[in-house]
Amino acid sequence: MQIDFTHNQSAHCENGVVSNLMRHNGFEISEPMVFGIGSGLLFSYLPFLKVDHAPVFTYRVIPGLIFKRFAKRVGVKIKREKFKDPKAAKARLDENLVKNNPVGLQVGVYNLVYFPDEYRFHFNAHNMVVYGKENDRYLISDPVIEHVTSLSEKELEKVRFAKGAFAPKGHMYYPVAFPEKLDLEKAIVKGIKQTSRDMLAPVPIVGVKAIRWVVKNIRKWPEKIGTKRTNHYLGQIVRMQEEIGTGGGGFRYIYAAFLQEASKVLQNNQLSQLSKEMTEIGDLWRDFAVDASRIYKNRSSQNDGYNAIADQLEAIANLEEAFFKKLKKAV
Repeated sequence: MQIDFTHNQSAHCENGVVSNLMRHNGFEISEPMVFGIGSGLLFSYLPFLKVDHAPVFTYRVIPGLIFKRFAKRVGVKIKREKFKDPKAAKARLDENLVKNNPVGLQVGVYNLVYFPDEYRFHFNAHNMVVYGKENDRYLISDPVIEHVTSLSEKELEKVRFAKGAFAPKGHMYYPVAFPEKLDLEKAIVKGIKQTSRDMLAPVPIVGVKAIRWVVKNIRKWPEKIGTKRTNHYLGQIVRMQEEIGTGGGGFRYIYAAFLQEASKVLQNNQLSQLSKEMTEIGDLWRDFAVDASRIYKNRSSQNDGYNAIADQLEAIANLEEAFFKKLKKAV
């Protein structure tokens, strides 16, 4: 069972899976367009949820929501399934492959044997495409790696039924119906409005307010929880930003590329200018990550490093608030 499927590498797994599945079905949709229409950009701080003994900091919406929103806005119907029984999950996957239907899977990263050891940690929201099977090995298109690869039946079962936060439970998804033509104009506007609402939300755990909450905590943590735990938390912020998917700065760059594409589709020059602004904000996120990593690796020469990086993050929050207010008005 091998489907004629074209593998394209992408910056982020879920965007890449959706883009590749759409291309397989005859619709040329880029990764940034998937991300923007699916309103993937976010910042969220979840202190009540722990991963590796540190709070969750996320720079994107919850797994699966990008595809769900994208599909709804462009008129594509998708099917999602989760399973209690690994045998049932395997049978349904094989059934789709026999029908020449590649499927997206949500999996855990820790046991992905083709990942380098330094990238294998307990994170259960990775996405890939299975496009075939040869003997007992499933053919894998993982959009964050350069070439296609494969996993044995046991290896795939292990990552499909990984335990812990966001346990995938054999989650598989795939498109089942398409419109004759995708209405990108309306979908782009809806996507931009949703992202702007999310980033300007009046609740403390999402958007600009969440960034400011983290700023306050970075200033308080050294005294409240000690430098050792503070540095562990900073490491979590940076890892979530730079190593899990594409993180903060990377997602900002993808969103900038989306606005550049959207400006041409909507013939809106304002979006082109805002694309440049978002690229500059992405650069500031990267600068913050570098300076924060110097602190938790004890390589910073600054006497008051925690307040210095808190200042950087506060400046980013101010810029993003102004940015999304302008973006909301632009459409």
